[in-house]
Amino acid sequence: MSKIKLEREKCIGCGSCVALCPKYFEMADDGKSHIKDAVKQDVEEVEVEKIECAESAAEACPVQCIHIEK
Repeated sequence: MSKIKLEREKCIGCGSCVALCPKYFEMADDGKSHIKDAVKQDVEEVEVEKIECAESAAEACPVQCIHIEK
């Protein structure tokens, strides 16, 4: 299993992660990114079997607030 982590307090709401990886990311009501199926908090995380597009989202993030743990 791998983990996708999102530091929401650093998120600027650019939406690049949602555009590249809508399977795991969506925009929340506060204008910041949110990991689907994660509890909304300052640092969100979710365990996944396949990282798939999340790595592309992490690389594209202008503030580098998405982290992948393999």
